[in-house]
Amino acid sequence: MAVALTLARMKATLLRHSLRGRQQPMTLTGLTIGLLLAGGTLHLSATGDLKLLAAVYALWMLGWALGPVAMGGSDETLKPEHFALLGLKPHRQATGLLAAAFVGLAPLVSLTALLGLLVSGIRQDLAGALTAVPAIILQLALFVLLSKVAVGLLRLALRSRIGAVAAGVINGAVLAALCQIWVFLALFDQHGIPRFVAYLPSSWGLRAIRGDYLALAGLALLDLLLLAVWAGLLAKPAGAPPTSGRPRRPITATTAQGAIVARELRTWSRDLARNYQIVFALCFGICFGATPLLLGWPGMLPYAGPIFILMAAGMTVNLYGADGTALWLTITNPDGSDVRGRQRAWLAAVGPAAAVVTLAGTAIAGGPWPLMLALLPALLGAAAGLVPLLAVYGLVPGIDPHKRGANPLRLSDDNSGLTGLTYLTLALAAAAAAPAALLALRYGWVAVPAGLVSGLLCYWGLGLLAAQRLAARAPELLHAMRTGRKPQAPAAPRLPALPARAQNAEWVGFALAAVPLFPQGVVAAFFVAAGAERHTWFLATYLRQDLRWPTVIGMIALGLVMFGAAWYRKRRSAVVAASPSVASSPPA
Repeated sequence: MAVALTLARMKATLLRHSLRGRQQPMTLTGLTIGLLLAGGTLHLSATGDLKLLAAVYALWMLGWALGPVAMGGSDETLKPEHFALLGLKPHRQATGLLAAAFVGLAPLVSLTALLGLLVSGIRQDLAGALTAVPAIILQLALFVLLSKVAVGLLRLALRSRIGAVAAGVINGAVLAALCQIWVFLALFDQHGIPRFVAYLPSSWGLRAIRGDYLALAGLALLDLLLLAVWAGLLAKPAGAPPTSGRPRRPITATTAQGAIVARELRTWSRDLARNYQIVFALCFGICFGATPLLLGWPGMLPYAGPIFILMAAGMTVNLYGADGTALWLTITNPDGSDVRGRQRAWLAAVGPAAAVVTLAGTAIAGGPWPLMLALLPALLGAAAGLVPLLAVYGLVPGIDPHKRGANPLRLSDDNSGLTGLTYLTLALAAAAAAPAALLALRYGWVAVPAGLVSGLLCYWGLGLLAAQRLAARAPELLHAMRTGRKPQAPAAPRLPALPARAQNAEWVGFALAAVPLFPQGVVAAFFVAAGAERHTWFLATYLRQDLRWPTVIGMIALGLVMFGAAWYRKRRSAVVAASPSVASSPPA
């Protein structure tokens, strides 16, 4: 008990300090979204629809089990290796870390959602209300333990290439299913909620308040079993993934750029993190396009390839940050070969698979050929140019590959920076390919050479800008990699400081801008192009034919404007923070 209380106090102290500084806006944004979802769950429990409530709790359990896995790991504020020298037994360490895991914003949000059990119990009778209290505790423990066990199993799987590939396939398929949740909602609307949902562990609390006390006992036994499994996983020694021990073939390239291409291709084939990234992106694109087949609609299949390209670009955009301090090797070769070599290797790793998926999906769906043949080179060229460009302009300090330990997917400690860089890559790559798509929709086959020219220009021009930036600022980038902090500018304009509320509004703006840009803009454009009507919550599909495309374009423009406004406020805050005159000025 003493160990559990000590670790819980440590977690509370660290959490209190993490709510300040740069992490505060992102944390508040996530907390707001989570509380809104929890409020919706409470409202549903008040209506008395227990079948639908059981399905919602199944989604909460799925989010806890697979959300941290999809992000590459759970909360690692307190790591097991921090206490390796204390000699704690596995079960005591697991109990202490479990107590610490209940201290956080995510458990608080889930606890709010699980109060729906109490609401349902009160609606039932007094016995149901009393049973709801232990059911809430056991259900929350189930969510947290599932998350811990899933991450522990992922770490074991990622110690081999087969495990990394399998994890990429599973996570890509699950995330695609969540993104295409409207398909499953439509199936539920047609056939009702599947009966097996009522028998999932996420529904055992609801069964308990309705008088099935064996479900409450089952929850307790399942929690104990998961705790034992987690204790066994904690006992596994942490360390870097083992190597095969096979001799490495020497690189026989005759030019500097050829050597970089060979090195990058070897990294793509051997680095477990890159194995996971490319398989995850490929499986996500295929499953995203194939999920509507459950409704008998093949219209999304042609877009599986473009979605794969976008996701691959977003996953691999922190190209130089993922290399760690090995960036000093690049500084010794400042002639631009490094950027061009990385571009060629990225195209070699992504391009063939993207072409096969795009052409196969278009052939199965019977078109649209001009749009797909224009989008393919435009997106490949834009992504191959944006990845190195954003990697040098927005480098996020990463963890050296040999220090990743038992979690090869934990590439950086700055998860918010990686998330922002990923979203920016997705938006810019889609915007770069938008002219070719619009030409294809308007003029047909004329857009194919336009898409090819657009891709070549993006590949050459953005790569040139990246090479120039790398040659000019490589020492500063290495400094950021080694220290985790970017060097301050020697001078900054004197701007009035932004209040804390305005700084928090930056990140809220980033979160809200994604709604009109992606679901109501980019995704809705696919449905409008396919002639779909009245699709779930996509506004453009409910309007007249002459208003659909203006609405899609307006939504994309609105999202870009909101992103730009939030980015401007963020840059202004950064300039103010870096300004010596503002930083040294006394508070008013």
